[in-house]
Amino acid sequence: MGRRTALVHGGTKRSQWGELSEAIFLTQGFAYDSAEQAEARFVKAGPDEFIYARYGNPTVAMFEERMALLEGAEDAFATASGMAAVSASLTALLKAGDRVVAAKQLFGSCLYILEEILPRFGVDVVFVDGTDLAAWEQALQPGATLVFFESMANPTLDLVDIEGVAKLAHAVGALVVVDNVFSTPVYSRAIEQGADLVVYSATKHIDGQGRTLGGVILGTRDLIRKRVEPYLKHTGAAMSPFTAWVMLKGLETIDLRVRAQTASAGAIAAALTGHAAVGAVRYPGLESHPQHALVQRQLGGAGGTMVAFDLKGGKEAAFRFCNALEIVLISNNLGDAKSIATHPATTTHQRLSPEQRAGLGISDGLIRLSVGIEDPEDLVADLLQALDSI
Repeated sequence: MGRRTALVHGGTKRSQWGELSEAIFLTQGFAYDSAEQAEARFVKAGPDEFIYARYGNPTVAMFEERMALLEGAEDAFATASGMAAVSASLTALLKAGDRVVAAKQLFGSCLYILEEILPRFGVDVVFVDGTDLAAWEQALQPGATLVFFESMANPTLDLVDIEGVAKLAHAVGALVVVDNVFSTPVYSRAIEQGADLVVYSATKHIDGQGRTLGGVILGTRDLIRKRVEPYLKHTGAAMSPFTAWVMLKGLETIDLRVRAQTASAGAIAAALTGHAAVGAVRYPGLESHPQHALVQRQLGGAGGTMVAFDLKGGKEAAFRFCNALEIVLISNNLGDAKSIATHPATTTHQRLSPEQRAGLGISDGLIRLSVGIEDPEDLVADLLQALDSI
């Protein structure tokens, strides 16, 4: 199947009633025909056999299979939220005494897990500049257990060279876990480029319409079923069947939505470049982006759905800009059908010190724009009138 065909039909299983839209199996448990059948299922459940909703569910299984087809992964496990997927992908693979090398350019909640939670349990965490392969090589000494990074950083849109870091990590026996939200599963080739596990907040582009929380972890069948699944089965961060159904509906249109959003993001980045109120525009699709060659190699030249730009007047200018927007909404979400403006310094990354934010390139004037599916001409006009109000 081609990509769009797989996004509509992949993984679909129908009941005896032949429903057109995937069924929602809202049940927490499953009945058995006999005690012998129950015993056999607890010993080893088959691909279409279920025990308990925390372990698996037919609707959730459809979503997992469709996501694996999209990502080019052997298997997947769905979770209750994106951060549940991030935390499970790390804690399921780590133990006391292990060493993690991570990019410092991370979302605030990811930083919290790496800085605060993992060290409590005896995991050593080292941070590096994710854009610097030499820094990765220096930190990845024998004994490193795992590397973790966002393939495109939130909110600065810096890229990490997946293939380059994976080669360095695998050379010392470390696993590679990639948070791929900003790159999107539409443009991702992270598995092909060396990632052992890929993590998504399905809340973002996969749902893409602001309805529900969800996450998913993708990788080899051995890693998913022998490491990730046991951890999640016993700790309980399961995706609900209703959420899985919403995500299946989102997958039907994700390719269309993300490509339209990317085209609009490119038009917006071009329109903002050179504006008197804007100090710098960061968009991977621009030739001026310092990693443009990596964008070509890693994402096929696609700049993605996010644009970041620095306003010269700092926080005051950023707030005046946001408050003047008429179409673009102020929120902290992203990947939505509606365009969203975020001020990271006071929202998503506010728990960091000013020095930490400065080290990550998050200025008081930085705006993170998640581009929606509105008419691009309307979005450009709205952004320019808001800039004129500063």
